[in-house]
Amino acid sequence: MTSRVPAPLLVLTAIVSVQFGGALAATLVPRVGAAGSVALRLVLAAAVLLAVARPRLRGRSRADWLTVCAFALVLGLMNLAFYSSLARLPLGVAVTIEFVGPLVLATVLSRRLRDLVAVAGAAVGVVLISGALTVPGDELQVTGGLLALTAGAYCAAAILLSARTGTRFAQLDGLAIAMAIAALVVAPLGLATAGSALLSWDALWRGAGIALLSSVLPYSLELIALRRLSAQVFGVLLSLEPAVAALAGLVVLGQRLTRPQLVGLACVMAASALVLGTRERSPVPSDVSPG
Repeated sequence: MTSRVPAPLLVLTAIVSVQFGGALAATLVPRVGAAGSVALRLVLAAAVLLAVARPRLRGRSRADWLTVCAFALVLGLMNLAFYSSLARLPLGVAVTIEFVGPLVLATVLSRRLRDLVAVAGAAVGVVLISGALTVPGDELQVTGGLLALTAGAYCAAAILLSARTGTRFAQLDGLAIAMAIAALVVAPLGLATAGSALLSWDALWRGAGIALLSSVLPYSLELIALRRLSAQVFGVLLSLEPAVAALAGLVVLGQRLTRPQLVGLACVMAASALVLGTRERSPVPSDVSPG
């Protein structure tokens, strides 16, 4: 069925899915907290991925388990940092700041002067969207920005670890195992902070929606698309994520960005398209996306 769908359309669908999943997560965080939201997402996503992938557990080497455990730890920390930032920042702002992590990683891997200039432009964009030039210091969400930057750093690490996991595990096996391990690590924290609120129908349907929109559906679509899509085209399409996040924030949450923030968002998108869309090889594998 999906073989008849153009690969760029699959990627765009995945991007929209991720960001509207992020918007749904922003409605769950106030109810059960960041740890509770991450626990629901990981547990439910892991359950689906384990059922679909049915990964082989026996016969794995010590290096295999060390790699997938490191990937799982980074996945958990990345989601905790990002969801904590959603409690303090508009979705479009949080995603744009987080996106700097993969952008810097791509630049480090390429070492081209043009990419360094692009990252400098992205830095200007982050300053603009943070409101540092227009918002009084006591109103500036420094904590939210730092959390989003931390999530971006973990996202860059997850990209590298995902690539290593992909060389050791077939198909979605590594991702399914990593999700399950991350869920086991985060679930006790989520239960400790949210308690029985995690088991309410309101939390469960939101958590199921987030797991489907932010993990299962986009990872699967990107995996299929990248078999038929060049890294250059994928990079340009990926650069649309901050704009889609801002749209999702507006439609679902009623969050409106200021004109300077929109200019900053455009700066990051342009830098992303320049860096990610012109590299020879994509450092962003099919099973990890910002947000």
